[in-house]
Amino acid sequence: MTSFPLRSLRLRPGEEHRDRVPIELEPFVLGGQPYLPVPSQVDSALAIQRATSGDVFRLAFAVTLHGPCMRCLEDAVCELSIEASEYHDADPDAGDELRSEYVVDDRLELSSWSRDAIADALPDQVVCRPDCAGLCAACGRNLNVEPHEHEEEPAGTRWAALGPLREELDG
Repeated sequence: MTSFPLRSLRLRPGEEHRDRVPIELEPFVLGGQPYLPVPSQVDSALAIQRATSGDVFRLAFAVTLHGPCMRCLEDAVCELSIEASEYHDADPDAGDELRSEYVVDDRLELSSWSRDAIADALPDQVVCRPDCAGLCAACGRNLNVEPHEHEEEPAGTRWAALGPLREELDG
């Protein structure tokens, strides 16, 4: 876990501290599937600005995630450019919405913050390519490699008992 010590900063309101910080990234789990960050350690730009009542943190880095495509399960690559910001009020009695959860014991928890920033930046689906056809619902074959269709099968006998109910509802 990568963290940045805040205790050593001596900033006055309006002053800013900038630093290049290497952040250790953990595998990201999405839908039970691991997506591995490459590289596992990224070089980030961290900026800390002292405001009148607290600190403003900004973090920027680029990361590439490798994992399974959500449609066909082949390898997928997702390149992300992360830019995140947080505010942390200096008053310990300030509400939770004014205090960053990433500031713990005068340390800025960069690994946790970067994991959450990656989660916010992810697309709705991680796919191998935008036009991925996915897997066949009937046989499970990859439709990108072997496009095919199945003949529509007649309703099975186990569904036959529901036929009269359907007619009753449609009528």
